Amino acid sequence: MTREIDPNKCIDFILENAGKYAQAKGELAQLEAFKSSLKAIKMAETSEQSLGAQEREAYRSQDYQNLCKAIGAATENAEKLKWELEAARLRHATWQTLEVSNRNQDRILK
Repeated sequence: MTREIDPNKCIDFILENAGKYAQAKGELAQLEAFKSSLKAIKMAETSEQSLGAQEREAYRSQDYQNLCKAIGAATENAEKLKWELEAARLRHATWQTLEVSNRNQDRILK
């Protein structure tokens, strides 16, 4: 059973979700950029004197762990949107190919 492909729905889906994808990528970039700042903030908050100990304390802080989880969630969201958009693009490309094949077949049969 072949499923009908509506090229307009594919294009509409891409247009409707392009902004969401851009927003998700922006959020991910913002979180990644904040990671270094948060590390520096947490290193400054500790009473440890050596850089290694300060870094260890920064990495083990709950704030840093929460940020890492947020980066994971943002990455997941961005990747999901990316592949949904790619699937819509591929459906449209499939439709185009099928249309060309149908036209060629019609020409041969005439």
